[in-house]
Amino acid sequence: MLIIKNLTKRFKKSIAVDNISFVLKKGNIVGLLGPNGAGKSTTIKTIAGLLRANEGTIEIDGISNKSLKAKRLFSYIPELPELYDMLTVKEHLQFIAYAYDVKDWETKAQILFERYDLIDKQDKLANELSKGMKQKVSICCGLLPNPDLYLFDEPMIGLDPKAIRETKLIFQELKQQGKTVFISTHLLDTIENLCDRVLVMKTGNIIADGTVEELKTKLGEESSTSLEEIFLEVTKDE
Repeated sequence: MLIIKNLTKRFKKSIAVDNISFVLKKGNIVGLLGPNGAGKSTTIKTIAGLLRANEGTIEIDGISNKSLKAKRLFSYIPELPELYDMLTVKEHLQFIAYAYDVKDWETKAQILFERYDLIDKQDKLANELSKGMKQKVSICCGLLPNPDLYLFDEPMIGLDPKAIRETKLIFQELKQQGKTVFISTHLLDTIENLCDRVLVMKTGNIIADGTVEELKTKLGEESSTSLEEIFLEVTKDE
């Protein structure tokens, strides 16, 4: 579903992403982990086309990520929700529906509003919402077009426990539908039992790649070892 080849992104003299390559298969949930400044958000923003790669190629279902056709195949849900202050919650989903030509969008929107406890908030302006509510709206906007690839950058931050549980259930439903879900997060415990595979980044490089069980085996760790312990082990300074 997603092929990254020799991706490099520089900001002046600083290398944020350093010649990384990986492939994401359809029907997989993949976690992108790493400490602050590792290059996770830069990687996702470059895949989404918000940043321009200095080197390398990005293909979504065999199509360059720069093309309009490829952009219809994915949704990007940013770490900080970017909403329009003077649009209501419902108008945000209407805007997305028109942009992506979503049929029967109102019925689909109401289902999402119900799952995220937004039924009584749908006529509120974005500037009246809390950060957590804005995050819920941002996730709903990303889910509405029903694309094949989902790019989530720290989706759980700001969400209440019920919304986190609902989001995890949605991830599992997307997997069952054959969708690909790519999640950048610091909240390791929320994705440990969800991910088919994890990528760990540090200083712009991928330093570990595999299932949680594979990483445990490589590190010689016990089966009871948590994803957090694996993360701390592979990212520690030598």
